[in-house]
Amino acid sequence: MKRLFSISVAAGILSVTVIPVKAQTNVNIERFSGSVRAKKSPKFIESIEIVRGATTSTISTEEKKSSQPEAVTKLSVVKPGFAGNIEHCTSLQFKYAMLMDREVESITNFSLYKFIEDWWATRYKYGGSDREGIDCSAFTGKLLSEVYGLTVPRTSKDQFALCEKLATGDLLEGDLVFFQIQGGINHVGLYLGKHYFAHSSVGGGVTISSLTDDYYSKKFISGGRIPRSPAAEIVNQL
Repeated sequence: MKRLFSISVAAGILSVTVIPVKAQTNVNIERFSGSVRAKKSPKFIESIEIVRGATTSTISTEEKKSSQPEAVTKLSVVKPGFAGNIEHCTSLQFKYAMLMDREVESITNFSLYKFIEDWWATRYKYGGSDREGIDCSAFTGKLLSEVYGLTVPRTSKDQFALCEKLATGDLLEGDLVFFQIQGGINHVGLYLGKHYFAHSSVGGGVTISSLTDDYYSKKFISGGRIPRSPAAEIVNQL
């Protein structure tokens, strides 16, 4: 009789403990399912969404070798209002295409954008010409020398005097743009295309701005093209 009583009690305890285990399992499954359904596409940077399996332009990136060699992950990068096929683009192309709202394929002068990237955000310093601080004409002078093999005078006023004068509609990548901030020609930048130019600004250091900005559109005086020797033209085409 005692043995029968013990078995009954044990069976009762077992039946009671099984119920909450099953209940908890169901709750966990429900929570897991809900979290999967609610999961959103990851954000790459602000206004850019990476969507797996989309049919828009894609970046292909080769994954690290694992048990399945040469596996490839394709990611779609979507930005409202952004045009251009960004397949196989470099990070440098992508960054500056985004900054200037240009097609990635149009960013082809890698030495130019590498120079800008190396000096990016270097602070403005009047009379400066190094990493501690650089002014606008020293920046354009170094850029023209290192990227295009051209030598220009030190000041923006003298650079302006050397140039063939151009209207904005005639500007090409590599031309200069001149401004009158206060009293005469005293600011210069290098034109990149689509109204954008690189320069060392008083407020932000080395950066990219647009000729259509209210401030610069009012201060703009003229574009300028540095005379290029036939030898320099050949070097720039290589």
